[in-house]
Amino acid sequence: MLKKIEQILERMMFNSRWLLVVFYLGLILAIVALIVKFVQEIIHIVPNVLKVEEGKLVLMLLTLVDLSLVGNLLLMVVFAGYENFVSKIDVAEHVDKPEWMGKLDFSGLKIKLIASIVAISGIELLKSFVDITKEVTDRELAWKLGIHLTFVVSGVLLAWMDKIAEGVHQSKHNQNKHDKKEGH
Repeated sequence: MLKKIEQILERMMFNSRWLLVVFYLGLILAIVALIVKFVQEIIHIVPNVLKVEEGKLVLMLLTLVDLSLVGNLLLMVVFAGYENFVSKIDVAEHVDKPEWMGKLDFSGLKIKLIASIVAISGIELLKSFVDITKEVTDRELAWKLGIHLTFVVSGVLLAWMDKIAEGVHQSKHNQNKHDKKEGH
């Protein structure tokens, strides 16, 4: 009887992973929202491209890059999250399958996420520097720079911690191989 209850609970827990699909569908809707904003920006840029000064155009284009990076970030989270926590996506034979798809574990996803966040933060900081005439105070600029540097340092520390963890894992793996070879 207890074994049957345990099996039911374990099956429920295992199947609960499908609840995460709601988050991934929501992120796909967020990508659609980004597309709407991207198109809105393009519609704003194209008719004014000959009239707008170079610095302003650069700022507008940086906004497009920013939206693109956020879209890439969301898609990465959808693919990697779904594959790591819900189910494999069966597109192994598809010619357009991204090379990283199916290979990006949670650790790799963290690194890619922080790298994307650093890039997005860098673009926001660059936009502030390019449009320095805008009403941005020194204090606001200092905060943006401080936040960006925090992201950079966090990324380096995350990568370093993963490297340490990988070394510990590899060391344990080598020790297990050695123990088996010695007959321990």
